[in-house]
Amino acid sequence: MIYGKMWTVVKPTVGIPLIIGAVAVGSFSVHYSILTHTTWVSAFLEGGAKTATAATAAAPTAPMKK
Repeated sequence: MIYGKMWTVVKPTVGIPLIIGAVAVGSFSVHYSILTHTTWVSAFLEGGAKTATAATAAAPTAPMKK
């Protein structure tokens, strides 16, 4: 383990909750930022107006030459 000696300085009972808490806070702040700074995410989560997309037929392609 690369950081094996870290646990000689910081007890795992303190370090692991700190690491997990830091990840949780970071994740929450990123998700909150996305929700407050975009318009399409909140519309998507609220079930905004659904738009029908036209299905386009793919044009046939020429066969490859051997």
